[in-house]
This record gives sequence, C-alpha cells and structure tokens, in this order.
Amino acid sequence: MTKKTLLSIATAFSATVVACPPAVARDAAPSAVAVSAAETVVPDDVQWGPLNAARGDASPRAGNLWGDRTAPGASGFLVKFDEGFASPPHIHNVTYRGLVIEGLVHNDDPAAANMWLPAGSFWTQPAGESHITAAKGTSNLAYIEIQDGPYLVKPADEAFDNGERPINVDPSNFVWLDASDIDWLKLPDSAETGSTPQMAFLWGNPQPGELSGTLLKLPAGYSGEIHGNGSPLRAVVIQGTVGHSQTGGNEEKVLPSGSYFGSTGSAAHKITNSADGESIIYIRSRGAFTVR
Repeated sequence: MTKKTLLSIATAFSATVVACPPAVARDAAPSAVAVSAAETVVPDDVQWGPLNAARGDASPRAGNLWGDRTAPGASGFLVKFDEGFASPPHIHNVTYRGLVIEGLVHNDDPAAANMWLPAGSFWTQPAGESHITAAKGTSNLAYIEIQDGPYLVKPADEAFDNGERPINVDPSNFVWLDASDIDWLKLPDSAETGSTPQMAFLWGNPQPGELSGTLLKLPAGYSGEIHGNGSPLRAVVIQGTVGHSQTGGNEEKVLPSGSYFGSTGSAAHKITNSADGESIIYIRSRGAFTVR
C-alpha cells in the first residue's frame, strides 16, 4: 500500500490552546527549577559521518544538531543525499520524522511510484516498515528526528508492524493558523494582517506536558521573540534565514536553513526574519511555547 498525502494536518487541533512548557532533550519532563541555557548550530559547524555505518563514506551522510543519534535518547540530525541516491528496501529500529530542507526526497513502500517531496515537506517513517528512500535534487538536505536512539538501518526481511502508519505531506497541504486561531501568538492589536507569524501543527498533542512538533512561519521583516516555559525547546530553520540571539544575552547570529537553536529553562529567543520572503522554523516542544 502506498502512502497517502495528509490533506488537513491541523484541523483536529483546538483553536484555543493553553500555554504551557516546551520541548525536551531526552524527552525528560521539566524539572522544578530549570537553569536557562541556549545554544546554536549552523550547518558549517556540523560534524558529518555515515548515516548507515555499513555504507561508510557513501551517501547518505548525517550530522547531529542536538542529542546523539547513535546513543539512547531523543535526537535531531541533518541528512544529506547525493543526487540520484536510491536505497534498497530496508527498515529502521525506531520511528522517525523528517522535514525536507533542500532538494527532492522520495520515501515510500518499495513498490510505490515516485512521489517527490519538495523543500518544506514533512513525512514520518514507522519503525519496522519496509521502505525505500531516494533523492533527485542537485543538493538534498533533510532534518530527521527520533524519540529514542540509537538510529539503525536493518534489512527488509526483519520487517514488523508496530501499529503506526506513515504520512507524506506536501507544503501546500499545511493548515496555517494565526493569532485569531491560537493563543500561542501574542501580538499587538495594531498588527496588520499578512505581517504576523502563523503556525501549522505537524504531530503530537499540544497540551500541557505533551510533546508536539509545530511549524512557525515568519513574514518578511518580522522581528519578535520565542519564549520557552521551562523544558527544553528545539528549533530548526527549514526555510529562509533567521537572525537569532538570546534575549539579554549574546550578539545576533545569522542562521541559514538547516541551522538549529535550542534552550533549556525559561529562555527567550529573539528572532528576526532576515530573508527577502517568508522564513519557516520547525519547533519541537513539550506543551506550548509563545511568540510575541
């Protein structure tokens, strides 16, 4: 059976969400007292290695943004594919989520026709399901995230059904919500339509204490802050270029697509859309974060 494109990924979520604490390092619950600490990683700083040790230096290559994909615990990492890459049928020991940052990626059942996911697309791959992965862009880059490592590649004859089902979502099928739909966005009454951020929910349950993944779209020229609420917050620039600094802290750093910023504790991230058009950030949080 081929995967079906999910048409309305955010329609099941309530329009009013109560603010609560964000994301996680190893998916640990927030401690009673969390010390604020922020970090950034740009693609030039990533240490690349094999995604599949059996392939050595051959494509695909991977580099950690946060956590360690080769060890127990949650992690997020970049994967780059050579043009024309196509894997044999295989499975993974863990479920993963992916976002295309650059190029075109196909991820589906071995017998499925090619369904190329462009930049900005989202997909999931359940543990144990046999599938292939391919790329055909001149340059292909994706962000991959797992709940618990290590991330392993295994032969298709070890396939099993863990009860989860995969999805492929083209960017045209995201449902974008603004401040009139969701109270995570704290904007002045004078804000003009089209000049304010929007959100699209991808996975999970955006309720207190629960993990979820969200896209945040910033209009051209936008400047504001992302506020965490105690637990770790993980963010990856999927499209565009973002200026980032920790409020009251370090100088602004330019983060191109593929960059990461994150924090523990109740950190506030000052962000500026430095691109000519829209920029999009993926944010993993436990409960809500706020944008103001």
